[in-house]
Amino acid sequence: MTNFKFKLSFLKAVVVLIFLPSILISQDKRSIFVKYTDEDVVIDGISDEKIWQNEENMTSDYWLYFPVDTTTATKKTVLRLAFDDEKIYAFIKLDHDGKDYVVPSLKRDFRASGNDNVSLIMDPFCDGINAFIFGVNPYGVQREGLISLGGTERGSFSTSWDQKWESITKINDDHWTVEMAIPFSSIRFIPNSTRWRLNSYRFDMKANERSSWVNIPRNQLIMNLGYLGDMIFEKPITNKGSKYSFIPFVAGGASKKYNTPTPSKVNLTSGVGGDIKVAVTSSMNLDMTINPDFSQVEVDQQVVNIDRFEIFFPERRQFFLENEDLFASYGFENINPFFSRRIGIGTDPVTKLSVQNPIYAGMRLNGKLNDKWRLGLLSMQTADIEDFGVPSFNHSMLSIQRKVGARSNFAGFFANKFNLDKESNLGNGEFNRLFGLDYNFATSDNRWTGKVFYHRSLSPQQKDLAFSHGATIGFVNQNAQISWRHEMVGAGYDAQMGFVRRRDYQRYRPQAAYSFFPKNSKINSHGPEGSYELINQGNLGFTDKALRIGYGLGFLDNSRFELMYANQYVYLFSPFDPTGTNRKRLVEGTSFQYNAIEAMYFSDNSKKFNYTLRSGGGEYFNGQRYFINSRATYRFEPKVSLSLGVNYNYFTQDHLEKSVDTWLLSPTVDITFSKSLFLTTFVQYNSQIKNTNVNTRLQWRFAPVSDFFLVFTSNSFMGDTGPESRFLIQRRDQGIVAKWTYWLNV
Repeated sequence: MTNFKFKLSFLKAVVVLIFLPSILISQDKRSIFVKYTDEDVVIDGISDEKIWQNEENMTSDYWLYFPVDTTTATKKTVLRLAFDDEKIYAFIKLDHDGKDYVVPSLKRDFRASGNDNVSLIMDPFCDGINAFIFGVNPYGVQREGLISLGGTERGSFSTSWDQKWESITKINDDHWTVEMAIPFSSIRFIPNSTRWRLNSYRFDMKANERSSWVNIPRNQLIMNLGYLGDMIFEKPITNKGSKYSFIPFVAGGASKKYNTPTPSKVNLTSGVGGDIKVAVTSSMNLDMTINPDFSQVEVDQQVVNIDRFEIFFPERRQFFLENEDLFASYGFENINPFFSRRIGIGTDPVTKLSVQNPIYAGMRLNGKLNDKWRLGLLSMQTADIEDFGVPSFNHSMLSIQRKVGARSNFAGFFANKFNLDKESNLGNGEFNRLFGLDYNFATSDNRWTGKVFYHRSLSPQQKDLAFSHGATIGFVNQNAQISWRHEMVGAGYDAQMGFVRRRDYQRYRPQAAYSFFPKNSKINSHGPEGSYELINQGNLGFTDKALRIGYGLGFLDNSRFELMYANQYVYLFSPFDPTGTNRKRLVEGTSFQYNAIEAMYFSDNSKKFNYTLRSGGGEYFNGQRYFINSRATYRFEPKVSLSLGVNYNYFTQDHLEKSVDTWLLSPTVDITFSKSLFLTTFVQYNSQIKNTNVNTRLQWRFAPVSDFFLVFTSNSFMGDTGPESRFLIQRRDQGIVAKWTYWLNV
């Protein structure tokens, strides 16, 4: 019966998504002529070159995106573009009242929200799926990033991608200017092309406006690739720049464990390795890494875990992030067959925190074969971890994508994890393989979006129902958002390289939202939202039901308030401690239905003092839960930022003799001495695991994309222990690492 339901739902999803008529809206088709120049363009923020005096390669009249989307911005933005044999040049003039700007930090790769800044989005393949973004704020701080999945989801934008490019800004009495030079070698494109897709957006915090070159409805994300104009090159472009980049590193450190049965000695480590980037073609890139080291990667932000399933932590390592969507966008976020954090990351059995699992070497080939086909190939070889009993693995994945229609594609993959040591065992055999097919659908204006997928796993001890399937379809217009989603994971599905929260279930979730946009009001938008979720598991029937109804208000000052009511039903198919503190568990086979309410407020993050506050409570399993989750930040702009995160839970459960509370405190000090020297100290006290983590990172960017890092980490036990429940503080481990890396183009 389950197989029949699956086949029927899968067939319906395919038919609906492939044959769904595209309901299009008329878009403002804009274009800019990009003139060729043979003069030397000096990047100084001054438009004294002849190419910038030409009116042919100029455009202006940016459309408002916030607070309204029906008129042009009050402050003018003028964009000029040019190119030569090696680079794209941009000169942008941005009108502004006075010299006061909102620049929270001098750190690179800032987020646009809450900053004065301007960005360029370039889609060289004109597919509306992937694009490059380059941005600058008035103080000359750069950011560059990759947009994937059409820019339709908040997780489709990453600033972890780094490249060499130039920019200089100048601040004047009534405007600021920025001049950019972006090498063709830093961008993948089809050789001899004459047309790319383009957009540019600007945040003006004093005027409280967000604007974009192409008119984007405010119910869409401002980076949505369904809304792009054209940049028309005067002649076909080629890449005469560097084709090879070498990025060597040298690292050394010392660490010590304090929680071992016998006194631990200081462990000294050193390493040499690096990355090699090869532009195989102007649209295909080969990355190779030898003995990579990720000691400088920012520490994960801990969470209070009161969930019955694994918590997702995003990938932060740059090697895995370029063209990440080719490998990591299959399935849904909770049914992902390939999760790169499984590679090179282990778990400390004492602290339960992530630890580095050495990687011997790896390679990644990715890019465009032509304007229709996209290819990704990845292979990584990890070392064994004797202390944890983990053998050496090879992780490989082949991914291929075929564009269909305006912004849709078919994508297929094959992933393989295997152990080269035949005498050891993976637990489920000596290999684990997965393959599958996804269809990603989007109309040209992004009103209709959707996905349908089917994946299977293979292992020596193969089980029945080794599949996963899901489908979603959504519609959005100026006021309404409606979507349907269902997913199914078989009991035998085994994705050891992926992230799969649970198995042997079917899940169904419709949801809808509606927005009103009042005029002449401090409220910019408001409206209701709601969703209903059903989860059926094996022979147990419906184990989870959730009805959520809420109302949100967005204000003209960029703050937002939301109120949410939830009614939930949960059937426990295994014992569970609802406090997450290793207390007495609720027994298997019991069920609970409870009601709760939650309020959220997000203040204007452009202010020097800003905060978020989530609070709520109500029934929770067989008792009550009340919580506060908040983070407050104060900035001494643009060099110092102080913040404090507080997550507090209070539980009263009928099966426990007394109430339980949990704390997660996370103060952070972020200092940007200049645009090239940064210091961050991040402290986390988590009462759930009785651990305090300190991470201090000093970064000196001494040359473009070349850095020196000094990182100190410490973990300590903090909590009650022993029969007298005395509060103890005891060091667990400490370490310090220095790393030098340099980017060299050849």
